[in-house]
Amino acid sequence: MNIIWGYGANPHITAQQLRDTYVGIFGSDTHILDVGSKMAATVISATEVQIADGVLVAQGCTSCINYGRTESLTIQNGTQGMLRKDLIVAQYMKSTGFGVESMSLAVKRGTPASSSPALPAYTTGSIADGDTLAEFPLYVVNLDGINITSVQRLVDVVSIKGGIDDLADR
Repeated sequence: MNIIWGYGANPHITAQQLRDTYVGIFGSDTHILDVGSKMAATVISATEVQIADGVLVAQGCTSCINYGRTESLTIQNGTQGMLRKDLIVAQYMKSTGFGVESMSLAVKRGTPASSSPALPAYTTGSIADGDTLAEFPLYVVNLDGINITSVQRLVDVVSIKGGIDDLADR
């Protein structure tokens, strides 16, 4: 048995050990934690959406936008008379050389349609299995012509502030 959160004689905590711990607590789905602004999405203009501070857990991998900060995402112009659905995803990447990992926000552009536009494709993957790319849908950006009409959150905001018994319902 190896101690994870404890002082050891040698460096011993791995990212995967921490991810496994968070999967045990929150499950392997994607969640936003109930802290800060909970990664709220705000439409700034017809081509910009801002995501506010908060903490994301995706397959146990945690990432954040620091308190008081936002990240701006550019939405490509819509097409007059057409509908479109874009996805805002959290994009996990792992370099093949040194195994350096990162998480960033990205926009997956949908295809314009006169009615019932489809969601764009995104890359599913398993961080635990060593995939170098995995994308986690967070929001759908709905466009009608050149206007963003709404931004819909796709993931739950979760909290265990009430105690460990709150996890029994998950």
